[in-house]
Amino acid sequence: MTDSAFVVTLSCPDRPGIVHAVAGALLGAGCNIADSQQYGSPTTGNFFMRVEATTSSTQAELTAALQPVAETFGMTWQINPVGRKVRTIILCSKDAHCLNDLLFQQRTGTLPIEVPAIVSNHRDLEELADFYGIPFHHIPVTAETKPQAEAQLLKLIAEHDVELTVLARYMQVLSNDLCTELNGKAINIHHSFLPSFKGAKPYHQAHARGVKIIGATAHYVTADLDEGPIIEQEVIRVDHARTAAQFVQMGRDVEGRTLAQAVQWHAEHRVLLDGTRTVVFN
Repeated sequence: MTDSAFVVTLSCPDRPGIVHAVAGALLGAGCNIADSQQYGSPTTGNFFMRVEATTSSTQAELTAALQPVAETFGMTWQINPVGRKVRTIILCSKDAHCLNDLLFQQRTGTLPIEVPAIVSNHRDLEELADFYGIPFHHIPVTAETKPQAEAQLLKLIAEHDVELTVLARYMQVLSNDLCTELNGKAINIHHSFLPSFKGAKPYHQAHARGVKIIGATAHYVTADLDEGPIIEQEVIRVDHARTAAQFVQMGRDVEGRTLAQAVQWHAEHRVLLDGTRTVVFN
């Protein structure tokens, strides 16, 4: 029988014996551990672990072997086949750069995601979706229609068994209820470098302040606008000779890279939540 590869991720209150117990259970299931990373937070007292292992056992058998350990230590945990494509819906508005980066990398196999639908409150990017052969759903949003629009979105998420929602420069603020529904399962990209320069025209704000670095932040979506747990950030240097328009163009390149990296790490089950922070095994 050909061996299969699985990734196990877990978190629990830190205490002695966790690694030994997990390794023993994996050994008992006939696993060969190919990679193992762990971290104990001195701040929160929580323990985090990511293990890749190969085995001739099925996922159900592996689950049965680890279940007693998970119960003993009070773990939040998952088992996923290595390389399984995460079903992902992408939300966008008018800017194409982040959407195009994600779709291109998905098509070339760089990103382990499957995109069954693209949703937008405008029609500007419909041709781009058509180019990649992905169904495009135009769902306009106004203050009056927001509840209905979000209900349509949730219906699509359910119909397509979506596991991850990506806001690729989607210029709408999600309601608190929707943020709660998508907790830990939605990633947003914020232009400029959080926590500075929020709101309208952040690159112009940065330019006016004479900053020497600009960048982008990818974070999980929460009800606190742009305050969600940060997954990835990137910065680049700028100087006084750059115009605000050049800041914007340079920022677009950074946004695309940062969002794609965050999506990749999430899809590879490398990101674990620790309250308002993340642990990223990269």
